[in-house]
Amino acid sequence: MLNSLDLEGRPQDTRVVVAMSGGVDSSTTAALLKSEGYDVVGITLQLYDHGAAIHRKGACCAGQDIHDARDVAERIGIPHYVLDYESRFRESVIDNFADSYAAGETPVPCIECNRSIKFRDLLKTARELGAAALATGHYVASRARAGGSRALVCAADSDRDQSYFLFATTREQLDYLRFPLGDMTKTQTRELARRFGLEVADKHDSQDICFVPTGRYTDIISRLRPNAVEPGDIVDLDGRIIGAHQGIIHFTVGQRKGLGIAASSPLYVVRLDAAGRRVVVGPRDALRMDRIVLRDVNWIGDGNLDSAAGNGLEIFVRVRSTRAPQPAWLRGTDGHYEVELVAGEEGVSPGQACVFYDVPSGQARVLGGGFIQSATAKDATAKARTLPLVEAMRG
Repeated sequence: MLNSLDLEGRPQDTRVVVAMSGGVDSSTTAALLKSEGYDVVGITLQLYDHGAAIHRKGACCAGQDIHDARDVAERIGIPHYVLDYESRFRESVIDNFADSYAAGETPVPCIECNRSIKFRDLLKTARELGAAALATGHYVASRARAGGSRALVCAADSDRDQSYFLFATTREQLDYLRFPLGDMTKTQTRELARRFGLEVADKHDSQDICFVPTGRYTDIISRLRPNAVEPGDIVDLDGRIIGAHQGIIHFTVGQRKGLGIAASSPLYVVRLDAAGRRVVVGPRDALRMDRIVLRDVNWIGDGNLDSAAGNGLEIFVRVRSTRAPQPAWLRGTDGHYEVELVAGEEGVSPGQACVFYDVPSGQARVLGGGFIQSATAKDATAKARTLPLVEAMRG
């Protein structure tokens, strides 16, 4: 069953702006709302130079995708506008992406794009157009709650759930956003697109890093941040040099392949020391972390975050988009928050998000989240080895 937009007034008297990327999800969203009688306006954002991506499968918001969005708008009979957001996208997303990798982190650019481009700048444009809501093709759901506020919950299709990428949505933004596909599966979306006669019904899904034409993110980082490709040492947990590398941007926490080291047992990237240009490797059990320090925490649960977390709050957290939520404790006040993972987690990387949920599965409510600043293990020896590198990364 489809989500209701929960908007006052008759659909024909209600304007809704739809963010149209040119893909099947946003196109179906626009067609669906148009069929329900809403006054739909489609907006496509040109986010980066589309020349290199015009024929590439898996791109979005550039080249062929803009043409696809325009064709869909014409077919369903809605006005469509293309806004040039290239400079905003470069400053807010691409530059931050490069800086994060240069600092030894593993960023998630989709989160920043949603937070600073779609749900800030585009939302402001939608309000200026007199829209009652901004609708997107994300696979999450929005639920009305007692008192008039709204809750962000996971999609019905757990394989498509995008809640991890939307944790930074504020309460004010959430009240204005709508996600009509939240209770649908991808198969149902494509079937609906065919019913509406949309040519994009079988179009490939967009890739995570949409602005990397070649698929090699290191090309962009090396051009924007040359210092990130300076050579350095590969060291073991005790600091012994066991190899060399050509730049920390070629590595991520948890990586096993491509280390260029001959060893009697498998080695994994445990940490990245950007200040010392060191890649720290160790056995798989060295990847398991129990304590996470967060930055830029956003809270959309009930009440005040400090009141909820001051004495410890039992929650479930997801530390990567592909991981299942696991039990944890959230503690902290005054902008300083930590998560204690009950069972520990492997490959926790600075720069990734740690997203909070109220239950571990189903259409769980998103309570917020933050970006991982550092992670440590309970084991005293592992912690002693970790802390100096964490401080180096912070500095």
